[in-house]
Amino acid sequence: MSDPSEPLLIDPKGLLLDLALQRSVPELLELIVTRLSETPRIGLVRIWLTQPTDACTGCRSADVCATQPQCLLLVASAGRSIASAGVEWRNVEGEFRHLPLGVRKVGQIALKGEAIEEPEFFEPFPDWVARPDWMRAEGICGFAGQPLIHQGQILGVLALFSRRLICEENMGWLRMIADHAAAAIAIARAFTEIETLRKRLELENEYLREEATESAAFGELIGHSAALEAVTRQIDLVAPTDSAVLIYGESGTGKELVAREIHRRSRRSDRPLIKVNCAAVPRELYESEFFGHVKGAFTGALRDRVGRFELAEGGTLFLDEVGEIPLELQSKLLRVLQEGELERVGEERTRRVNVRIIAASNRELRSEADAGRFRQDLYYRLSVFPIEIPPLRKRLEDIPVLAEHFLELSSRRLGRPKPPLTLAAVQMLQQYDWPGNIRELQHVIERATITSTKGRLNIELPHRARNHSLPVSVPESQSILTASQIRQLEEDNIRAALKLTNGKVFGASGAAQLLEMKPTTLASRIKALGIS
Repeated sequence: MSDPSEPLLIDPKGLLLDLALQRSVPELLELIVTRLSETPRIGLVRIWLTQPTDACTGCRSADVCATQPQCLLLVASAGRSIASAGVEWRNVEGEFRHLPLGVRKVGQIALKGEAIEEPEFFEPFPDWVARPDWMRAEGICGFAGQPLIHQGQILGVLALFSRRLICEENMGWLRMIADHAAAAIAIARAFTEIETLRKRLELENEYLREEATESAAFGELIGHSAALEAVTRQIDLVAPTDSAVLIYGESGTGKELVAREIHRRSRRSDRPLIKVNCAAVPRELYESEFFGHVKGAFTGALRDRVGRFELAEGGTLFLDEVGEIPLELQSKLLRVLQEGELERVGEERTRRVNVRIIAASNRELRSEADAGRFRQDLYYRLSVFPIEIPPLRKRLEDIPVLAEHFLELSSRRLGRPKPPLTLAAVQMLQQYDWPGNIRELQHVIERATITSTKGRLNIELPHRARNHSLPVSVPESQSILTASQIRQLEEDNIRAALKLTNGKVFGASGAAQLLEMKPTTLASRIKALGIS
């Protein structure tokens, strides 16, 4: 019989003080098991922590775990064998890596939140002993299993196998160490979460600063044409859902603006909208850009990097020019979309992500898929709800209000008085084909603002107008109308047509036919102008 007064634990007070200094969970766990197993009088010290069962893989008791929300995972182990010289028990793999709650002594401790203390026992060993041969060979004769509880929540189990009797004083120290360990684990987790959120916020702020200029360029959806109203109705339908959206249209039509509007009207609007320009990502960096990487994963990976999927967690990921993703990399993107899981480059840990996908392309992806240049399964995954953005040449009614909007922005940015937008200028803009769409219109107006002299707007257009007989500059003798005057002129004209047709809008001899407008376009203009 060993001397009960012989110290079993080395400097337990110092261990308690050191626990309070730890801010990393792995380092904290390693500190506990290493310090408690410093003396050969302790055979083995292990720590299990609770985890969601859906994160559990390779469990031998999967049938039991399937009915439980949590299980135990072995996360730290330390001890030395006396039966096999030089053998240390640092491995956290093996038979007891996964334990369902309620299974074996450790599982019972985690299930009930109550300690199991056996200061000294002899053969025959108790029924709960899983490996009596190991206990006999290693001279194990005492056991202390303490729950790790913080604020009523069971975080895990601390288990110690002793080769000496565990006296009441040492048992008291172990209870105290378990309590302090639970609090230290909770604090370290909180610090880790705070640091993760801090880094994510820094990345989000950096990203949003980069995007602020681009997003401000187009402002909100501007216009009142029937084509734009059809797009708005589609946005209203799909925005409240989490369905994937595929936006397609010519370059410069405002696909990104539509994506921002979908996000703004969605349930995810309080989380970030993250953009990836797939056409601008080098082929060898696609995985890192999308999924992130760990330090040392490849040449130039000097630090851990969060990918765009993780950056968009809980929010929306906008894949601009998605058709430019190399074919061989599309399968990896498809897997993340289907499983909601990813691994950073150079890391084996699987991370779950909750992200809504909005994709955009100026190419017809269905034709690309049929031709074998784009994966069909990825196309169907992205195009749950397709939205086509009409080109500006099919939205001529919107040109005056868009031009007025860009004129206001340009004048404010340049610090100049805003020159008036004349009727002749509007007619000139409406005669142009606009191959660059809204983006080209914005640049034309900005250039005109810069070159305007004596309050006259100088509009210069390439020679692609449908009617080349129109002048390229606005004559000074032309009568100048303000935006409000143009609006009033349009309103008076529509009222006159409605009066002449006795309020009839549609059909033969209706106001739409008289005005040579589509009935739906006229109806939208009547609504926009507030004509009863």
